[in-house]
Parts: sequence; structure tokens; C-alpha cells
Amino acid sequence: MIHSIQFKGFASDNNAAVHPRIMKAMEEANYGHCLSYGDDPYTEQAVRVFKEQFGQRCQVFFVFNGTGANVLSLQTMTQPYHAVICADSAHIHLDECGAPVRFTGCTLLFQSTRDGKLTIPDIARHIKGIGEEHHAQPHVVSITQSTELGTVYTVEEIKAIAEFTHSHRMFLHMDGARAVNAAAFLNVSLREMVADTGVDALSFGGSKNGMMFGEAIVILNPALAENFRYIRKQGMQLFSKMRYIAVQFIESFKDDLWLQNAQNANCMAQLLSRKAQDCGVKVTQPTQANTVFAVLPPEVIGDLQKQSYFFIWDEACNEVRWVCSWDTTENDIDCFVELLKQSMIKHGKKP
Repeated sequence: MIHSIQFKGFASDNNAAVHPRIMKAMEEANYGHCLSYGDDPYTEQAVRVFKEQFGQRCQVFFVFNGTGANVLSLQTMTQPYHAVICADSAHIHLDECGAPVRFTGCTLLFQSTRDGKLTIPDIARHIKGIGEEHHAQPHVVSITQSTELGTVYTVEEIKAIAEFTHSHRMFLHMDGARAVNAAAFLNVSLREMVADTGVDALSFGGSKNGMMFGEAIVILNPALAENFRYIRKQGMQLFSKMRYIAVQFIESFKDDLWLQNAQNANCMAQLLSRKAQDCGVKVTQPTQANTVFAVLPPEVIGDLQKQSYFFIWDEACNEVRWVCSWDTTENDIDCFVELLKQSMIKHGKKP
């Protein structure tokens, strides 16, 4: 028998276990036969739940993973001669092995940012060559909420970007792998943060917030959904046993479990950030969602990674990333910070 690793690391919220309520819901759905490919009562109910959260005009399509959600969302908005504007830290640029470029044919126009957030001037500098056949045509702006640096766009910032984007006849895509953490930080509903701001399509994450697998593509612009079912099938993201994705989202939205999970992850990240700073550690980004970015002496990084794994974000400056999850506890934080404190003292970096 393979036993699970007992300690909790801070490498990724993907590493966390499935929430017991979601696991139980999957077990309860695991009886008898259901029609496949989304023609089942669980998928029907899950779509209704999404419409309650995001508005009745949205269309919802379930897929396996975040890369698939991003690629297919962008594909429904673009032709191969188009370009997508994004931050240089964006997942679609750095962490999807070129899948968005390969499967859409589009150019990525990435912009350097201080905090992972695009501004209107950032976007504007890439809107050029319009109508010029020698240049890829900017057609989509993709923002990440919360960003890959753990920061969060305000509702007003998203609205302004949407208005600017639409005024240039472009679409706005939101990579929402951690959208729940952003909404929890802003203390707003998902509808207020997404549908009401003018986002055209959202890649909505589940696996980082207590689910086993599965993401949702929420299309807010009805024109983009017209042929999407063919795009999903051709993109190899149409799951035959759809009920197992759908039932997880049903349970996640029940009694705001998604929000409880996100709030805990965010709260633990803020606690870790404060306690790390108390140890003399420099935190490089505002801790708004569930990630903490910090600079550590390399020997301290080595000590800590022997006990609790996490990723080095920027090797050039010894910046690390710590991610908290729905199941991170105060005791997890206290144990980790104690290791941090001991290592700092050991290497002459007294707090």
C-alpha cells in the first residue's frame, strides 16, 4: 500500500488532498449508469449552479485541466493571425509548454510587469499595426486573477481594462485558476468580479481549491459560445464521464464551500507572510491571495526544502514561492516558521 506524504509542503495548492465533502460527493455519484458527454443530471445541475453564480446569460463547458481551459478559451476568440496580450509572468506564456501558441496559432505579446498586473498603458503599447497584413493583429487581452505573483486586480481595474479592450474591438479573457482566492480577498461575488466587469470568457479553476480534477470555461459573451462544443471536442477536452467533474462543482458551490476553502488558503498565506517577515525575511509582493513571495539566503532554502518542499521562483535573486491551500493549518505555518527561524540563526541570519 502506498501511503500519502504526511507533511504538508508549500509548493502548490495542486498538491493538497481532495476536500472530504467533494470526495464524498463523487462517491455518492458513483452508482449506476448516467448518459455520457454531459447529457447527465449532474452536469445539468452544475450548469444551473454556475448560472446562479455568474448570471443566466453565461454558457458553461467543463474540461479536464487549466491549460485546456486557457487554450480553448483563447481559441474561440481568435484566428491564427491574431495576437494575445498578456503579462510576462502569465501562465499561458511561461507554464503551458507553448500550447496556446501551438493550438491557436496566435502570437503572444507579453508585457513586463512589477506585480503581475497589466495596466491600460501596458496594453495600449501593444495595439499597433492594426490592419497591417505584415503584423499579427491584437485581438485578446488575457489577465490572470489572482496573478501568478499572488496579487489581485480590483473590480474597478478589471472594468477599466474590459472597457478599453472592447473599445478596440478586442476580447478580454481571464485565467481564473485562482479566481476564488481573488474573490475571497476582494470580498465580492464571482459575478461582481467577472460577469459584471465585462470579462468575455473565464477559465475557472477547481483543482487548486479542493477538487480532484476539472475546470470550467465560463463564456459570458454569447457569440463566443455558438460553436464552442465543437472546439472542445476537437481540443480533446470533452470528458465522457462528465458527472465526475460536474458533481465536484455542485458540492464546491454548496454552502459556499469554495469560499471557505479560498478564505482559509488566503488567511494562512497572510499569516505565513507576517511570521516570515518577523524572522527578518523580505517579502517581495503584497500577500493578497494564497501565495507568498520571499527572498531567502540560499543555504536557508536548502535547509527548508529538506523538510517542506517549495519552488524557487527566481534563482537569480533567491526568490521563493510559498503556496497555501484549503487544508493548510496554523500549526503547519508554525512548524514551517520554526524551521525557518532555526535555519536563519544557524546561518548567522538572526531574526
